[in-house]
Amino acid sequence: MARLKMKQRKALASSSFAIPSKAPGSGSYPIPDRTHAANALSRVAQHGSSAEKAQVRAKVRAKYPDMGKRKRAAKRALGR
Repeated sequence: MARLKMKQRKALASSSFAIPSKAPGSGSYPIPDRTHAANALSRVAQHGSSAEKAQVRAKVRAKYPDMGKRKRAAKRALGR
């Protein structure tokens, strides 16, 4: 994953953040690509409130609909 420099982060559209109301500041979870989206999901799982978790998950699924489908399908096949 390429690190976003502050100049690059500020240049991102608000639609490239999972929580656009906080963009481009701290806790806004940039998701300009799949790698950043995966990172946002893992970070919010560790540090976010339940409302933030739901918001980040929804935004990532909306932007990358196929992300995580294999994992969910595998869990369903195992009966979890």
